[in-house]
Amino acid sequence: MDAEETLFRKRLTELADKSYNNSQYLFTNFLSMAEQNTYFSMERELSYVPVTLFGGTGDCERVMLRFGSEELCGYEEAFPIVCMKIEPVIEKFGEQLSHRDYLGALMNLGVDRATLGDIIIVEKTAYLFCTEKMAPYLLENLTQVKHTHVKCTITTDFPSSTITRLERSSVLVSSERADGILAKLYHLSRSQVLTLFQGQKVFVNGRIYENNSGTLKPGDRVSVRGYGKFIYLGKSHETRKGKLSVDADLYV
Repeated sequence: MDAEETLFRKRLTELADKSYNNSQYLFTNFLSMAEQNTYFSMERELSYVPVTLFGGTGDCERVMLRFGSEELCGYEEAFPIVCMKIEPVIEKFGEQLSHRDYLGALMNLGVDRATLGDIIIVEKTAYLFCTEKMAPYLLENLTQVKHTHVKCTITTDFPSSTITRLERSSVLVSSERADGILAKLYHLSRSQVLTLFQGQKVFVNGRIYENNSGTLKPGDRVSVRGYGKFIYLGKSHETRKGKLSVDADLYV
């Protein structure tokens, strides 16, 4: 365990203790998948205080932890998350920007990545989940992404495409082993997939998943760093040659 993870674990324990002892809600910033895995490894020891994970919608990859509940605190408190709409000042001059373009513009403003959640792109518009405290700074200072001049507004009316953007994929595999399914879905060799598992780049239900020969179960949410994420739906049928046809909903 490195020093950074040790400090993070200590921070989670402090938040849990303070929330429980003072009967108050406390929140982390947005957590990476690796940080979420650290939390899950501590979930049992922190179980004395209720914890909820949320990132703006139910499908967000980057989430905050909220320590506390209505039963513990005596009231309800929402996550300090806002959704910011980022769109071209003049639509016809707007570029088709990538996730990297938006993130690069935000980092160039000196913004801490932990204050930013998911960035979801719908055509020439992006929807960014961020902390309430960071929102005013971004509203004032995020005026350009690459060569496109943009305007930012806070919105609660984001389209359904920011919530669920799934594409059904069916592949033939010899079994429901995780490595075989990943290889087929992402068109990778078994050795490439093995490297992903060994590099701790595969997450199942928010936890690092290193067992490449493990079996996926219907409903498992799988995230593969650098490739994307999907919901595994299970096998639909078996071919005459004994192959399994399995389905997955890929986030696109």
